[in-house]
Amino acid sequence: MVAKGASSMISRRFSVRRAPRFRAVCSLLLALACGVLQQAHAEAPAYYERYGLTPGSPSVDVGIQPLGYPAGVLTAVLRHDEILKTRLAELGQPLQTHPFQRGADMLTLFSDKRLEAGLLGDMPTLIAAAGGDVSIVGLAKQSPTAIVARDQTQVRGLAGKRIAYVEASSAHQTLLQGLSAAGLKEGDVRLVPLRVDDMPDALKRGEIDAFAAWEPAPSIALAANPANRIVFRGLSSDYFVVSKAFVRRSPAAVDALVTGYVRSIEWLRLSQKNIERAAHWAQADAESFAGRPSTLPVEKIVAITRRELLNVPSAPSIINNPKAPPPLLTEFEFLKRLNKLPADGDWSRVADALNNDLLPRVLTDPRRHETVRFDYRD
Repeated sequence: MVAKGASSMISRRFSVRRAPRFRAVCSLLLALACGVLQQAHAEAPAYYERYGLTPGSPSVDVGIQPLGYPAGVLTAVLRHDEILKTRLAELGQPLQTHPFQRGADMLTLFSDKRLEAGLLGDMPTLIAAAGGDVSIVGLAKQSPTAIVARDQTQVRGLAGKRIAYVEASSAHQTLLQGLSAAGLKEGDVRLVPLRVDDMPDALKRGEIDAFAAWEPAPSIALAANPANRIVFRGLSSDYFVVSKAFVRRSPAAVDALVTGYVRSIEWLRLSQKNIERAAHWAQADAESFAGRPSTLPVEKIVAITRRELLNVPSAPSIINNPKAPPPLLTEFEFLKRLNKLPADGDWSRVADALNNDLLPRVLTDPRRHETVRFDYRD
C-alpha cells in the first residue's frame, strides 16, 4: 500500500513531468478521431438515399420542398388529393412524395430516372432542362427572393462578409445578381452553405452577416430583428417539372399528375378556408421534415401563398410574350456566363423542355380530367 504522502508525490511528479506529453498524446488522438469522423461524414450517403428510390419503380415519385412557401403549400394539397391517389392506384402507379432540402438535391435523381416529377426553383429547373432530363409543365410560384443582411443597407457593404446560401437555388441566382449589380464577385464574399430554415437563427446568433433565401426565411428574419434589412431583391419562379422518361413511359399517369397539380391551385383559389387548411398541412410537413416547430404563423403562410401563387393571374400557365425574350432565357444567359450551367447545356434543350402540351391538354378538357372536382382529406 502506498502512503498518502507518497501518493501525492507521485501525482505531482506525473503532473510536472508527464502532463505535457500526455496532453500531446491526447491532442493527437483527438485529431485522429476528428479526421476519421470528418472522413466518415464526407463519405456518408446523402440524406435522400435512404428513400430507396430506384429507376423504373412502379410508384410515381415526386420531389417536394416543404421548407419553402408556397411550394410546400401546393405539394401539401397534392399529397391530400384522394382523386389523384385513386387514379394513380388504378394505374398501378401509387403516388409517393419525398421531401428535399433544396431543388438541387433532386437533379441527380432526375438524371438517373429515380424521380418522376418535382417542384424546382428557376436555377435547378434550368440545370435539369439544359441536361435534357425534364419537361417544364407550369408555374408554381412567381416572387422575389431576397438578400437579408444585419446592419447593412447595401450589397456593397457585404464585401468580405459571411453570406449563407443554398447552392444552385433560385436564391443563389439572386445572390449572384446582387453581387454583380454591386460590382462584386463570389470571391469577394465568404459563402457559407446552409439549410434555408437555419438561416434566420444563424443571422440572429451572429454566425453569418447575411443570407440569400426565399420565403419564409426573409419574413422570419425581418420579424426577429429591426436591424435585419433586405438589401437586394431578385425575381424568381418555381416550376412543376416531370421527367421526360416518365412522359414516354406513362402518359396516363402524367395526365393524372398534371391534373392534380392544376386541381390543387383551383381548390386553393376557391376560398380562404381552403388556403388556411392547406397552410396547416404545409406547416405540419415542414415541422416533420425540419424536426422542430415552425416559427411562422399560419396567417403568414397564407399571405405568402396568396401573393406568390394565387395572385399570379396566369398560374399555372407560363406566359410567353412574343414581344419579350422567351421564359427563362435571360436567366439562362446570365447563369451560362458565370459557368453555373452544364458545359454542354444548350438553350435549345430548355426551349424543348418548355415546348410541350402536358398542361394545355388538361386545361382544354376540364370535364374529362376533373380539374374542378375535389376530394381532400386530413
